[in-house]
Amino acid sequence: MARSAIVASCLFLGLAVGLSGCKKEKDTKATILVLNGVGAPVAGAYVKLYADPEIPQASDFSRLNKEGITDGGGRITFDYSEFYKQGQAGFAVLDILATFDTLTGEGIIRIEEEQMNEETVTVLPVE
Repeated sequence: MARSAIVASCLFLGLAVGLSGCKKEKDTKATILVLNGVGAPVAGAYVKLYADPEIPQASDFSRLNKEGITDGGGRITFDYSEFYKQGQAGFAVLDILATFDTLTGEGIIRIEEEQMNEETVTVLPVE
């Protein structure tokens, strides 16, 4: 009886140590805040994140291209969690294009793995 209790304790301890060593992958997301020229959030702005086609890439980053419309607070969040692989060094640098009516803004966002990455873009009249 004592021997089975010792064996059970060792198995439990081994399982606990093994499970605690597993690292849960965190989300990799990019949030863009679109503001107008006076600093107010722009609801309903079109936002596109994309790899610059002018820059040669080692692999095809077009799979990371995403687009959508900002919410009432001028924000939109894109989830890149499915593209990140554990142990990968670095993730992506993407261009941002934001438009609303006749206003346009551009920027760049560096998306770091397992983090909430944020960038602000100001849309202004095209001159």
